[in-house]
Amino acid sequence: MNSVFFDSPISDEQRRNLLYQGQLFVQSPTPSSKALVEFAQQLSVEAFAPHDPKLAQFALSQEEYAAVLAKLKPKFIHHPTSKELIQGILKELGCELNKTFFDVPRLRTATSDNYLTSGLAYAFHPHRDTWYSAPQCQINWWLPVYEIVPENCMAFHLKYWDNPVKNGSRDYNYYRWNKESRAAAATQIKTDTRKQPQAEEPMELDPQIRLVCPVGGIILFAGAHMHSTVPNDSGYTRFSIDFRTVNVDDVSSMKGAPNLDSACTGTSLRDFLRATDLTRLANDLIAPYDTEPVGEDAVLVFDSERK
Repeated sequence: MNSVFFDSPISDEQRRNLLYQGQLFVQSPTPSSKALVEFAQQLSVEAFAPHDPKLAQFALSQEEYAAVLAKLKPKFIHHPTSKELIQGILKELGCELNKTFFDVPRLRTATSDNYLTSGLAYAFHPHRDTWYSAPQCQINWWLPVYEIVPENCMAFHLKYWDNPVKNGSRDYNYYRWNKESRAAAATQIKTDTRKQPQAEEPMELDPQIRLVCPVGGIILFAGAHMHSTVPNDSGYTRFSIDFRTVNVDDVSSMKGAPNLDSACTGTSLRDFLRATDLTRLANDLIAPYDTEPVGEDAVLVFDSERK
């Protein structure tokens, strides 16, 4: 049974255990989450000026729009302020900062009426993050930057928490994705030709749940939860932020949600930074997650500055 917990006062450990069982959490905006979305709004307004970021898609060509995102998104992702505010959110929601590791926050856009659905504005089909080499102990944190409605939010497909889906994750290797595909996002404008894991059988998307939280509110869910981008017909672009966390104790014990159908190789664990000092997880903790030999030319961590 899937439940939704609103502003639950339980500990982070209890919350993680429930998330690993398929439960969902919604948290009201915190001081740091409000500051993070305000920072994203500021950068977006500057990037799309003189246009309203939510309506800029109606004033720009797809190529012009993608060019704005190609500068805006890395600026937000790598800005020190973004990391500082993530650290604040984790502290405010009771995480043990010395045991909690997070990856850099992504600024996402979901344009309306199929204006742009590939590359930097990729519209995610139903998927589990674990199909993309995320560990089973990964927790996803998702925040709307502007007001959302049921017509432009996320959907969780509840049937598939307990049911596997035939999918293409067996062909996905995270290190190969880092090497060959991630940097190409800005070039994928009309269609996205990068091979990504998808369901290989028909899916029943209902029952589904769409959580509509306030600006700066936070939705937490397991990386193993089946979710998708709702087809946006709201009339404006949805902006959102997401980042992910792992707890070092769960990484060490390989604790997490059950793996029903993920067969990818490589791991994203090297992307995660400790919330106290931004150091990475120790290699001996990551080694058990590499189920195949790592080639000498493997790109273990993507560097957007790499030439």
